[in-house]
Amino acid sequence: MPERTVNVLLVEDDEVDVMNVERAFRRQNIHHPLYVAHNGLEALNMLRGAAEAEAPLPKDRRVVLLDINMPKMNGLEFLRELRRDDTLKATPVVVLTTSDADQDRLEAYRLNVAGYILKPVAFATFAEVIASLNDYWAICEIP
Repeated sequence: MPERTVNVLLVEDDEVDVMNVERAFRRQNIHHPLYVAHNGLEALNMLRGAAEAEAPLPKDRRVVLLDINMPKMNGLEFLRELRRDDTLKATPVVVLTTSDADQDRLEAYRLNVAGYILKPVAFATFAEVIASLNDYWAICEIP
């Protein structure tokens, strides 16, 4: 089955974590376009194609990898706004975070995330997590 392109928006304020995702994509030979927003506001602008967005995302086959703890607009605030927006509410979101707080996990699932994954400490394990997400995207029908 040929690989269909998925436009991945990584919403992450930590540059080391951004580099780890980029490195994991390379290690796992994942060639999907990776866009980066450093907080929820920037991510919403990119998804909406706002003029102030550095790089608007294509409007089809999008998935969001979302951190919870960020400045300006955190991950849960972003999710609430995303789900209120009729044009964006069906966007698949996978939380990829260090927050193992039960209230964060419960709120994220209440806001219909596709998954909640704790960032592994070891890079090799992190790369395996990214590979598993890529396998998941390959079999899912992403709008």
